[in-house]
Amino acid sequence: MINFTSALYLGLHHPSRLLQPWKQLTLGVPAALAEPPGAEEVAQRLAQLQGCEQGVLMPSTLHLFWDLFGMLCQQPVTVYLDEGAYATVRWGVERVGARGVAVHRFRHHDATALLSQIKLQIRKRKYPVVVANGFCPVCSKAAPIGDYLEIVRRFGGLLVLDDTQALGILGEAPVGCAPYGHGGGGILRWSGHFGPDILVGSSLAKGLGVPVAVLAGSQHWLKRFKTASDTRVHSSPPSVAVIQAAAHALTVNQVQGNLLRQRLAQRVGQFRKGLELVGGSSAGGWFPVQTLHGIAGDAAVRLHQRLSQRGVQAVLSRPHNNREARLSFLITARHCAMEMDRCIDMLDSLANSVKTPTNNEQLKGQPTSACQSR
Repeated sequence: MINFTSALYLGLHHPSRLLQPWKQLTLGVPAALAEPPGAEEVAQRLAQLQGCEQGVLMPSTLHLFWDLFGMLCQQPVTVYLDEGAYATVRWGVERVGARGVAVHRFRHHDATALLSQIKLQIRKRKYPVVVANGFCPVCSKAAPIGDYLEIVRRFGGLLVLDDTQALGILGEAPVGCAPYGHGGGGILRWSGHFGPDILVGSSLAKGLGVPVAVLAGSQHWLKRFKTASDTRVHSSPPSVAVIQAAAHALTVNQVQGNLLRQRLAQRVGQFRKGLELVGGSSAGGWFPVQTLHGIAGDAAVRLHQRLSQRGVQAVLSRPHNNREARLSFLITARHCAMEMDRCIDMLDSLANSVKTPTNNEQLKGQPTSACQSR
């Protein structure tokens, strides 16, 4: 089975034999009373990697954004949400909306629309908080962070980014031979934009392969966050095992990260070139999430089924603002050249046939009872 469903882009697995040992998984107290061993050191290393002053570990981005927006709604704010923001970010924003904070959505990656929204609300004299993904795997583009920041600074606001997709993958000084850049520090390193008016929340579960999250930003904001956090009082902190895995991920990234990113870029390039040679194409650019062009809806579902029957797993999804299913391939540094060639060969042989269902498939798609037809 060739698996193109894993978002462990660098292929990091962190087996226990490679981690520092621990005497206990948890101290039995919330992080507000005592940080688990190694948590502060790892958080600081992550903050430095991203170009920020300070960081704090959280069990997940759900905990992180729940607490972050809970903190922000303690002052008079208005939230401006990029409509392409990821679900866990939206759930955090919904918390402030339920508390009466005004939330305005603006078109994905459209700084002009954002500016228009803020100008409409300017007389209310509320602190603007702009919220977006750092990198969007659906449209394969980084957010226009420079434009967002210019607007935020014009009105004295704050930019909040979810950098889960880019952390561990994108970094400084991207060039043709190193399209991801160097270091894996994420979207701030990639864009070259930094400042005390930016907060970055990221899960390590994709690029760095660890199910834990980090909030990074200025000392001012991180001090406020730690004081106001609800889940640091009422929920368990990250386990010591997870913290050791995060420390291991940072060490691997420092020693081997650029090599792994180079290998990943080679596999992505091979996939895209192979598609071109058989008359296909994909959205995604150099990012490891590649979504097929020209095959959508029922055809994408059929292709997904036939690939699965032949030992290739891919991801069916419905991108935001799009009702038709799309088929995506998540490529990692662990994929080998032979696996990429086999996948392309299958796509070549199946792509045209799935655009028209067979008679059997047409019959399968017919409702067999009144209940099914409703």
